[in-house]
Amino acid sequence: MTFAPGDEVHVAALGKGVVREVRNGGRYLVELKGRSIVAAQAQLTAVSPRKREASSDAHASSTNAPDGPTRSYASTSLDLHGMTVEEAVGALDSFLNDALLAGHAEVRVIHGRSGGRLRAAVHARLKQLDVVRAFRVDPANAGVTLVTL
Repeated sequence: MTFAPGDEVHVAALGKGVVREVRNGGRYLVELKGRSIVAAQAQLTAVSPRKREASSDAHASSTNAPDGPTRSYASTSLDLHGMTVEEAVGALDSFLNDALLAGHAEVRVIHGRSGGRLRAAVHARLKQLDVVRAFRVDPANAGVTLVTL
């Protein structure tokens, strides 16, 4: 099933959101819990019936739109202090998605120095993501990881 801007959808493992933009390759920009994420069509299921079936003109114009940044502002740093490992990994995914949409080339993830559990979880997740070109611990602050997108 294809979706159009304004359609309510359920994003697998994340919850209910609204399609804001149709992208190339079966991808959709979905607003979810106050954030925008890019999701593949396979991750989406319809929540409610389409409000306007004759939206083919709107659908066609949105697919021809350039695939550039859609956010005028997104933070370049994320502070994970006080979060559990699960919360931190979820926040990291959302943060990196926003940073990519904003066109940032490098971002900072603040995980702290004590214990190392958050840093280990952040580094493990960064290794799994194709969009991450490189990452390293900040030489000036061991509690920060610099991520190149």
